[in-house]
Amino acid sequence: MTLEEVKALAAWMTWKCAVVGIPFGGAKGGVVCDPGSLSNNELQRMTRRFAYEILPLIGPEKDIPAPDLGTNEQVMAWIMDTYSTREGFSVPGVVTGKPLAIGGSAGRSQATARGVMYTTLATLKHLGMSVEDARVVVQGFGNVGGGTVELLHEQGCRIVGVSDVRGGVHNPDGLSPQGLQAEEREAGTIVDFEGGERVSNQDLLELDCDVLIPAAIEGQLTAKNADRIKASVIVEAANGPTTPDADDIFKDRNILVVPDILANAGGVTVSYFEWVQDLQAYYWDEDEVNDRLRKIMEQAYVDVLGLSEDLKVSMRTAATILGVGRVAEAHATRGLYP
Repeated sequence: MTLEEVKALAAWMTWKCAVVGIPFGGAKGGVVCDPGSLSNNELQRMTRRFAYEILPLIGPEKDIPAPDLGTNEQVMAWIMDTYSTREGFSVPGVVTGKPLAIGGSAGRSQATARGVMYTTLATLKHLGMSVEDARVVVQGFGNVGGGTVELLHEQGCRIVGVSDVRGGVHNPDGLSPQGLQAEEREAGTIVDFEGGERVSNQDLLELDCDVLIPAAIEGQLTAKNADRIKASVIVEAANGPTTPDADDIFKDRNILVVPDILANAGGVTVSYFEWVQDLQAYYWDEDEVNDRLRKIMEQAYVDVLGLSEDLKVSMRTAATILGVGRVAEAHATRGLYP
């Protein structure tokens, strides 16, 4: 993790919130460490110290942290408890992505993946492609990638390739999400899953498929491999998986790229829902959360697609124009003080 990466993620979050029309700004933070190498007690002490250092910056009316790479519900619970201890009473609205027991939202854990599913289905519909016949490759089997695999499989898509940090598996006839999950629980990785042939993470990106969903880390699709990508559609579940040079190549090859600030906005959207529920102390059931998310994601997709077609620009450019434009409009409307 670098300061430059965190700055970029903060900017992406700003435009992402504007694209889906939720009243959040955009910020990012992190700690340089390998959380997987820490004991539970070490992780808790580090999290609480980090939370203590940023206490003046966070609050339900200020900055509201949510989980990302290397963090989870438990980490959010520790931050909430640290903040609440200082306040002297429970403040669930200070963070989102919490466990349900302390004010989390139903549907939050799979929200990013569900948003990716909605945008993928909308893209297939726009292109006139059948959902049942769509062959999908997903790079990443964490919370986002694993959830996307499960949800798209439920919709009828054929998952032909999946990977985690150690490598991937490929089966043109389709992979079983349940089998992959069982393999990961037992072995800690999916690379030896017997239902498919082992492939590297880079080879996985170049598999023959209709939809490629990078759901791991940034910078995976570059000028070095963009010419070998066989997918017709790329849906960016990760932040910044495509470099500008690769974007240009995909444009020349008529490969539709659904940008990250649209495709993976489901997580922050349901974080907004969680914050609203915490402020009201009134909670929605999972069906209501998912339905509200679907409406927002589908409308955002229509907005970006319409702007893309009107201006004859890529979906990424259209999403950026939409997000930056809405922020600029808010700044201009508020004006300058004094």
